[in-house]
Amino acid sequence: MKLKDKQYIYEKGIETIESHAYDFINKRLSPKIIVNDGKQTPMRGHPVFIAQHATATCCRSCLYKWHKIEKNKQLNKNEIDYIVLIIMSWIKEEMKN
Repeated sequence: MKLKDKQYIYEKGIETIESHAYDFINKRLSPKIIVNDGKQTPMRGHPVFIAQHATATCCRSCLYKWHKIEKNKQLNKNEIDYIVLIIMSWIKEEMKN
């Protein structure tokens, strides 16, 4: 993770970043059908996006391949919580470095 991303996290606070993660997952990954699956998560622009690519939580194809979360179904609360936990764990570990 780049220094500017770490500075952003420090300035906003970890709780705000977690809120952003929930928002992104609910809007970009949670729907049953995602027309642009595989392209919905940018490679940069927000620490959560970087974490999603690092943890294979960036698209439904990666979620299925690496986390066995089925495609073509609405994500439930437990799945969303699991995804955000993975993202936030990665971010917190990166902040230590």
